[in-house]
Amino acid sequence: MAQKTRVRYAPSPTGLQHIGGIRTALFDYFYAKASGGDFILRIEDTDQARSFEGAMEDIYNTFEWLGIEYDEGPKKGGPYAPYIQSERVDIYKKYSKELIDKGHAYYCYCDAERLEKVRKEKEQNKEQQGYDRRCRNLSKEEEDKLKKENPKPVIRLKVPVDGITVFEDSLFGKIEFDNKTLQDFVLLKSDGFPTYHLASVVDDHLMEITHVLRGQEWMPSAANHMLLFKAFGWETPVYCHLPLIMGEDGHKLSKRHGATQVIEFKNQGYLPEALINFVTLLGWSYNDKDELFGVEQLKKIFTIDKINKSPATFNYSKLKWFNGIYIRSMDNEKLLNMLIPYFKQKGLVSENVADNEIQTLRKIVPLVKERIEVLADAPEISYFMFGELPEYRNWDMIMPKNTEKQTVISILKDAKAILDNLGKEKDEDMQHQLYELSTKYSVKAGAVFMPIRIALTGTNKSPDLFPVMNALGKDKVLNRIEKAIEKLK
Repeated sequence: MAQKTRVRYAPSPTGLQHIGGIRTALFDYFYAKASGGDFILRIEDTDQARSFEGAMEDIYNTFEWLGIEYDEGPKKGGPYAPYIQSERVDIYKKYSKELIDKGHAYYCYCDAERLEKVRKEKEQNKEQQGYDRRCRNLSKEEEDKLKKENPKPVIRLKVPVDGITVFEDSLFGKIEFDNKTLQDFVLLKSDGFPTYHLASVVDDHLMEITHVLRGQEWMPSAANHMLLFKAFGWETPVYCHLPLIMGEDGHKLSKRHGATQVIEFKNQGYLPEALINFVTLLGWSYNDKDELFGVEQLKKIFTIDKINKSPATFNYSKLKWFNGIYIRSMDNEKLLNMLIPYFKQKGLVSENVADNEIQTLRKIVPLVKERIEVLADAPEISYFMFGELPEYRNWDMIMPKNTEKQTVISILKDAKAILDNLGKEKDEDMQHQLYELSTKYSVKAGAVFMPIRIALTGTNKSPDLFPVMNALGKDKVLNRIEKAIEKLK
């Protein structure tokens, strides 16, 4: 019987969840589900110095927001618990001691001062950087002496000094490392915590991980991990290093390109479905024509063989396009509930939204649904729906070029008379009557409609005019046109 697929996402709580990490999590998740396997969340928090408060909660919140459910992990448990590495320290101590007993590792008593001295000497002599292996073959007398000077040694792996280390990557094929370029890397630090290399390999073995999908930047670590699996005599999982994610300038994606953390995209009003769809296509494609994929569909069709080894480009405009598609496919009532926090943030509705405010928001949703790319756009293009009068942001545009002020006043007076029938006559009939004003005053249609739009909304960038007027209601429409006339006078 074939071994059941088991993959893991193993973030470190040293920063907020970012696009690169979530891309890895999604690839892991979809591959596990498509293979009928298990998806494990493991927290690799052995770098205590770099861990910060809030990072762990951000991992859980990100998973919850995206709707990713892990089969085993913190808060859920499983047969290989605990799934937080800082709670597994005794396990790593046991296995590092096992490597010493087998002759594959050794205690290193060199302190930071000596290591820095070695580094400077190698740099001065233009030699390859790295530990000089002083403690690798100590006599008992030498070790006893050093133990007194430094009772808290680290444990290092005895890396072969010649030959090559080879591993097969699912995406990049055979990768070879010359052992002469490798170092006797640390397995267990002086504080008793393991390094990433030891903890990752031990846990992957004990948790029966069959496939390791991780970013291409971790490729250099593969040699260390292959050596560790060999030293323990364990079978290695299948490795697949994922292509880098680049900005549109060809450099690795970073803050200079824009938002990179998931919480930033969430706060700006991107939908989880859109972000998942877009991010999954960063380095993976099902075919050369389909782009819209739902979560349930991806859980059925995702395969490793469709991952591209070329770097993926993060296009913010394309992400907005995806987000707009998902917004427009959403039920209006659901969209209303998702927009409420953004109107609260701008102070346009009260903290405990009143019924009359809900009614206003219900009118707004159809107006903005076809125009917004992110949820945070909605207040900006609908603020005129609140209060008696809008803030006239583009007041100067109420006066079209080459049009006299008195002509604009006359147009607005005639428009007010026409719109007095708002709700009684058909929108198309009233629109036709407004168009006729351009003939009456020998002006372009824009010289008729722009003053009306500015009078009603305060901006030239609002939703379509008649839906706006119907949402405002006749009384507000007439009142605002009258106020504009007074302002012009």
